[in-house]
Amino acid sequence: MSISQKLKERNGELCELCNSEPATHEYTVSPKNDESIENQVALCNTCLEAIDSKDASFHWRCLEGSIWSPEPSVQALSYRILQNYKEEDWANNLISSVDLDENVTQWALSAFEVADVHKDAYGNILENGDTIVLTQALNVKGTNFTASKGTVVKKIKLVHDNVEQVEGKINDQTIVILCKYTKKN
Repeated sequence: MSISQKLKERNGELCELCNSEPATHEYTVSPKNDESIENQVALCNTCLEAIDSKDASFHWRCLEGSIWSPEPSVQALSYRILQNYKEEDWANNLISSVDLDENVTQWALSAFEVADVHKDAYGNILENGDTIVLTQALNVKGTNFTASKGTVVKKIKLVHDNVEQVEGKINDQTIVILCKYTKKN
């Protein structure tokens, strides 16, 4: 996307992240929309390409400067990128050293939010305590039985860190069941 003159001029026509190359793209920091310059960051080609790269750690050392920008959109994007490298000492130290406004931090971290929604084979939303029916016979690993198609499983529990699984009791044993083999009753 081309860049508006007003956005380009905000940082002296330089990229707002690396401050070393000419700004050539306007980048809207999601989930905001691009109707306002306050939601955008002026980027160079190098930074735009590095955003989607998994191994651009060395390039992002430039965020040591941009995280201190007075622009909330630049702060949010810098903080979001740093989160991808938080296991590295330099990024973790930088994250720890800044005290951003809570709204900016939430804006930055919104990209990592994943809806914790468990759905059965028919798209119905499953909740803790629901009753389900198996839509297919399942071999239960670690046991000597097969849970037959049509087996009713009462009072399921959602597996918190995996939206594709629920837990339930069959034959007095708690097992993990893939949601794609269930139907909400």
